[in-house]
Amino acid sequence: MRGPIAPPQVPLSVSRADAFVDLVYDSRDRLERRWPQLTEIDFLVLEAPGFGPDDAFPDAETDGQTVPLGRVLPAGGEHRDRIVIYRRPVEIRTKSRDERALLVHEVVVEQVAELLGLAPESVDPRYGQD
Repeated sequence: MRGPIAPPQVPLSVSRADAFVDLVYDSRDRLERRWPQLTEIDFLVLEAPGFGPDDAFPDAETDGQTVPLGRVLPAGGEHRDRIVIYRRPVEIRTKSRDERALLVHEVVVEQVAELLGLAPESVDPRYGQD
């Protein structure tokens, strides 16, 4: 019998990239409850720095040694403020799904804090406690 191993609604059929996007959106959704202005910000997931429009690497904010895990792209032209999370650098630094979820949330909090001009602990009081 040929066909998919599992129907599309079963988690087995979710790709790693889709699962990562879900982690980013889950983190955003958790923060939106406290910071409703996040609905006006676009959240993007790119493979790695330099893999998207307006996303040159290295840039003035990197030291040439460290690969960033995320980045804020301020509004300009027809684009709203954007927060970019880089999938491959995050995946490389984590071993399990739980560890990945924690790191994704930490990176999202840091980028939101940068965009809002706040400390990460102000954006999420549990930041750094996991």
